[in-house]
Amino acid sequence: MTYSPRFKRWLIMMFVSVLMAVLVLLLSIMLGERSIPPLDAIRTLLGLDDQGEYRYTILTLRFPRALVGFLAGGGLALAGVILQAITRNPLASPGVLGLNSGAAAAAVAIIVLVPSFPMSQLPLVAFGGAVIAATLIYTLSWNKGSSPVRLLLVGIGISAMAGALITYLLTAGGIFRVTQASIWMAGSLYGRTWEHVFPLLFWLAVLFPITLILSRHLDVLQFEDNTSTGLGVRLERMRVFCLLVSVALAGAAVSMAGTIGFVGLMAPHICRPLIGGRSKWLLPAAMITGGLLVMTADLLGRTLFTPYEIPVGIMTAIIGAPYMVYLLLRR
Repeated sequence: MTYSPRFKRWLIMMFVSVLMAVLVLLLSIMLGERSIPPLDAIRTLLGLDDQGEYRYTILTLRFPRALVGFLAGGGLALAGVILQAITRNPLASPGVLGLNSGAAAAAVAIIVLVPSFPMSQLPLVAFGGAVIAATLIYTLSWNKGSSPVRLLLVGIGISAMAGALITYLLTAGGIFRVTQASIWMAGSLYGRTWEHVFPLLFWLAVLFPITLILSRHLDVLQFEDNTSTGLGVRLERMRVFCLLVSVALAGAAVSMAGTIGFVGLMAPHICRPLIGGRSKWLLPAAMITGGLLVMTADLLGRTLFTPYEIPVGIMTAIIGAPYMVYLLLRR
């Protein structure tokens, strides 16, 4: 059996990406204020450490934190691939389209205005904010049908409005609640536990196969509307369904990890030059790349300036903002 050169590149990229993700995961477990030898870290992960000297540090503090980062980055990357397909715009992402801002606005409003609200329920609020933002974007962009250009422009407007609301809430709230909101908005993985891992893992386990099933439709949606319709795609129905899947992916990631920007933009663009733009290959590659980006950003934020910690959202912005400018200049 012969394989095409592009498929071989895809296999190589997947192998290298998985290998790098495992390496960064091990480094995330080993490095920190308390360094752990590599063999002890591996033995603890495999349950072979009889003494349990590092069990709490690894299994309670570092391992679930790294997994949340990987899963959140993978979800944001998948949402970015979908949004870039349905808007036909390579700069579309959950952050640019306003989904992250909608989630952040809802979470900040609850944190500042309802002090008694349990923080454990905050992910549900953030997810609801992303759903509201997506509903507004699609409704306001409707004019005898939706348009990729209108979706993107209305999304930018919704993002700006949500940003203005967040700014007002941060200036009007009490100092303690404002500090909590600011930390959440920065996209920190601090304090993430298995309670954050399992819901996010469930969402990805359900939604990732759906994205693979949608891969052929995503390829068709990148053509002009008349062409897509002529190829048998029910355009509006498919566009709405894809948008809902991207909202679920981005909302789940933001609800568990805060607002982490630029991952949904960068991951697809890192993969496309290597494996091409076919969605069935791009989706899994982008998911692993997105997870790798967030884990690496979190690792650097924890270790570069010890004992101080830079939130992962700030680290991805430091990398992602210049990358977005580069993409704009290149096009």
